[in-house]
Amino acid sequence: MATEHVKCLIIGSGPAGYTAAIYTSRANLSPVLYEGIQPGGQLTITTEVENFPGYPEGVTGPVLMDDLKRQAERFGADIRNGIVTKADLSKAPYTFVIDDEKEVTADTVIISTGATAKYLGLEDEKKYAGMGVSACATCDGFFYRKKTVAVVGGGDTACEEAVYLAGLASKVYLVVRKPFLRASKIMQERVLNHPHITVLFEHNAVGLFGDNG
Repeated sequence: MATEHVKCLIIGSGPAGYTAAIYTSRANLSPVLYEGIQPGGQLTITTEVENFPGYPEGVTGPVLMDDLKRQAERFGADIRNGIVTKADLSKAPYTFVIDDEKEVTADTVIISTGATAKYLGLEDEKKYAGMGVSACATCDGFFYRKKTVAVVGGGDTACEEAVYLAGLASKVYLVVRKPFLRASKIMQERVLNHPHITVLFEHNAVGLFGDNG
């Protein structure tokens, strides 16, 4: 197995990863960044981004991430395709395996792997992505002000998103497969006592329909 040693290894290529690459490059740490399973992170599947500083007219997610990537590369960051498949953080230098075929050791590691949106697996989710279907309430809730919104799920994340959206939307339906919420007690209370949220227990989303979104 091929081996390489680097001063600074960055894992993940969302806004945090690219920002780390910009700063570490400018500090002459010669960072190597592996993009992971979703180069550019979740913003690459977002349409309009209006809450990122520096873009007064808004910007699309893919353009924003491309700008951040080019800025990091401008200062010398080495950005590569690849997924970290094994890691040993027990002692420095830290050891990583990339794509099960290359070993990289690093004096410093910055882990910025972010999160992956969990979709329902419905056929029409991609069709309506950015046209009414979203995986982030704080990112896209602004677009649904005074509209009726549905959130699918019964855990803490779903309940938090429902409560957030209830401050923007006229009505929020929480669609829950089970006859109970899995969320923490305090989140359950917030959802069940919120005047703008209706919980639909033992319901399952099976399809998405709409004209122009």
